[in-house]
Amino acid sequence: MSTDTASQRLTLVQAVRDGLYGELERDDDVLVMGEDVAENGGVFRATQGLHEAFGDDRVIDTPLSESGIVGSAIGMAAYGLRPVPEIQFMGFIPPAFDQLTSHAARLRNRSRGRYTCPMVVRAPYGGGIRAPELHSESKEMWFVHEPGLKVVVPSTPHDAKGLLASAIRDPDPVVFLEPKLIYRAFRESVPDERYTVPLGEAAVRREGADVTLITWGAMTRPAIEAAEAVADEVDVEVLDLRTLSPLDFETVRTSFEKTGRALVVQEAPRTGGLGSEIVATLQEESLLYQEAPIEQVAGFDTPFPLYALEDYYLPESDRIEDGIRAVATYEI
Repeated sequence: MSTDTASQRLTLVQAVRDGLYGELERDDDVLVMGEDVAENGGVFRATQGLHEAFGDDRVIDTPLSESGIVGSAIGMAAYGLRPVPEIQFMGFIPPAFDQLTSHAARLRNRSRGRYTCPMVVRAPYGGGIRAPELHSESKEMWFVHEPGLKVVVPSTPHDAKGLLASAIRDPDPVVFLEPKLIYRAFRESVPDERYTVPLGEAAVRREGADVTLITWGAMTRPAIEAAEAVADEVDVEVLDLRTLSPLDFETVRTSFEKTGRALVVQEAPRTGGLGSEIVATLQEESLLYQEAPIEQVAGFDTPFPLYALEDYYLPESDRIEDGIRAVATYEI
């Protein structure tokens, strides 16, 4: 008799919904809240069907008030619940920034460990879907910079479900950023059963010996495509960070010390980005292994553009290929 685990081929947004359903079913303290998440199933339908399954007390439509949504969730978390508030787009988070950084992130420290804040703030992030202003931001470093917050960014349906389950079960506040560009871009096999993917562990998406390419979220797919496109010239190892805080720097270091050359790809603007932090840390800790300047392929230090320039802004495969070649061919 087969012992294979039952699975379905899901998109990333379906996997998010599956993960939410599983955790709502597993733990009565879990609840979902946000604008239009109940009757309408959310702007991207990530919560579709949850209200019918779990009712008004577990899947809650809120007023249009990001500070109110997150502030209420913090109170619920301090009380002992595990709220999962949704912010419709990452660009709408600033009104709730004070709640996240002054309260959620500090509750454990402020109470000297007596209280934690087990909540997960979900937000679609990033560009590529031709959205209007404030709908395409990639500002993950706002939260990576804040002690007390964990920051998670899945890049596959399988990881989305497992990472979300881990985030909901975690005792600390997690900002869970979902790359909406790939919400429905592809499908993969996702187990029907509940499972977790550990926070703080990067994934090696492609093994290689010549160049280490470090990325996360929606940029993982074009990074792999670029690596495959130059495979006859350069053997590229692709690392998907998955968790940005805490960062699995040991995996990054191990890969870099093997290849001696690295490229960081991020959708966010370059200045002050996570890529710059990774470059600086590699320089500090693994300089003697370095064989070429570490390159970055990133968004530009401008507001995210509209429509006509959107594809130019995003690090597409061609830009990444150029970065790989620049690192691989550098000679002193």
